[in-house]
Amino acid sequence: MRGPTLRATGLVTVVLAGLLGSAFALGRSLVPEHPPSNAGATTALNGPRYADQPPSTDFPGGRATAGPSPDAAPDAAPVEPGGDGPYGTLVATGSSRVALTFDDGPDPRWTPQVLALLAQYGVKATFCVVGENAEAHPDLIRSIVAEGHTLCNHSWEHDVNLGKRSAATIRADILRTNDAILAAVPHARIAYYRQPGGAWTHPVVSACADLGLTPLHWSVDPSDWKAPGALAIETLIRTQLAPGSIVLMHDAGGDRSGTVAALQQLLPEMLVRFELESLPVGPQ
Repeated sequence: MRGPTLRATGLVTVVLAGLLGSAFALGRSLVPEHPPSNAGATTALNGPRYADQPPSTDFPGGRATAGPSPDAAPDAAPVEPGGDGPYGTLVATGSSRVALTFDDGPDPRWTPQVLALLAQYGVKATFCVVGENAEAHPDLIRSIVAEGHTLCNHSWEHDVNLGKRSAATIRADILRTNDAILAAVPHARIAYYRQPGGAWTHPVVSACADLGLTPLHWSVDPSDWKAPGALAIETLIRTQLAPGSIVLMHDAGGDRSGTVAALQQLLPEMLVRFELESLPVGPQ
């Protein structure tokens, strides 16, 4: 009797286990699945860089279309500096001369290459520098000034939405960048300000007027921040270049090998067609 009893007990155990497993599976099927949570996920180390950020969608064409953010101060009376760009910004040199401008630096890899090419052809340009980069690379700010180029304030950390913030925040950002430049070159003349992404607003232009800075836009944009390659950059600049143009390029914010290669081809051609200048820093 002992053997049959054990076999019967084992059979009952197997049957019960099967029934319990079926019930558990049925219960699981009745519970809706939840997607895995992203809580605690970290941002990729290689996040967006300055020039990889397109203009804010709140400012198509450099003009504000959306309402101000909660932090923004109401627009004061419109300030028109006298230029033909968004909010009266400067988009032309005012003469037949062409101005080359370089944004987002200084960068220890690309800025020296741009400076070397400009020196090779005896060309002066305008460098729109980001405050935190100026603070990190004061030696490059000194090189830019020593080689006779013009400096332009390009905000502290390339915040394309800076123009939507309060007047006090905008002013503090611009002054902080000026301070970083002046820490490197105490007697540097900073005559221009360029808004990241071309996202101009009346408060930004008003801050420029208050601080004695000319708001600087552009008329030729090869979109080299997208790193489309040297040929694409060259072609667009050749197509759009005209007397009085202000050309936008970048010496930081990503891989600028295409910009450097394009510049190497374009500089001798430009010098045949135009006189190239750095934007003046004296009375306008």
